[in-house]
Amino acid sequence: MVIEWLKIRVDSEKREEYVKQDAEIWTAALSKYPGFLSKEVWISPENLSEVVLVIHWESFEKWHAIPLEELERIEAKFAQVMGTSYELIEATGYQLRKRFQP
Repeated sequence: MVIEWLKIRVDSEKREEYVKQDAEIWTAALSKYPGFLSKEVWISPENLSEVVLVIHWESFEKWHAIPLEELERIEAKFAQVMGTSYELIEATGYQLRKRFQP
């Protein structure tokens, strides 16, 4: 499994709208692709302008198989709704090496 990790800065008064629209637009679109496993949305009680998105994929290959044109189309739709109230400030990928569960 691999993790797509995104850190977003969002206007604090728009954070809940961002989370709602992200689910309706981004998550709905990505979940249709093979390899999408799940998505988590993390919010900080101390920093109201931060949202972290953690997307779980089967592999880097399946994650990166989404056509760039499709990602641009989804982002344009999202930006049309949210305007300039958000900014991607960090993006990276991780490979899950080991998971411990009691």
